[in-house]
Amino acid sequence: MIYVYSFLFCGFVCLIGQLILDNTKLTAGHITSIFVVVGSFLDTFSIYDKIINYVGAGALVPITSFGHSLIHGALAKASDMGIMGLLMGMFDLTASGITAAIVFTFIFTLFFQAKN
Repeated sequence: MIYVYSFLFCGFVCLIGQLILDNTKLTAGHITSIFVVVGSFLDTFSIYDKIINYVGAGALVPITSFGHSLIHGALAKASDMGIMGLLMGMFDLTASGITAAIVFTFIFTLFFQAKN
């Protein structure tokens, strides 16, 4: 049943994004930023962790998970190291994802040409 919940959660996030895109003048970049902030907000109050426990890995797939990872790492390090932990912790959990995005983008630019 957890597979169904994961699928429905990801579908719900995509549905919200598509509705915002179709019915407003916001661009995809705006919507992505909104979802990162929403994920951060939900993790600040430990709501996103409850969602992860309920729907499983399906909550770790959408862009809201990036905001969750940023705040989750920052709050974990802040409890150990104080103010400096806030800055260091943000990149602790997200470093591998950011590095992979940079490396794969570089590799793809070697093989593909951008359209005008």
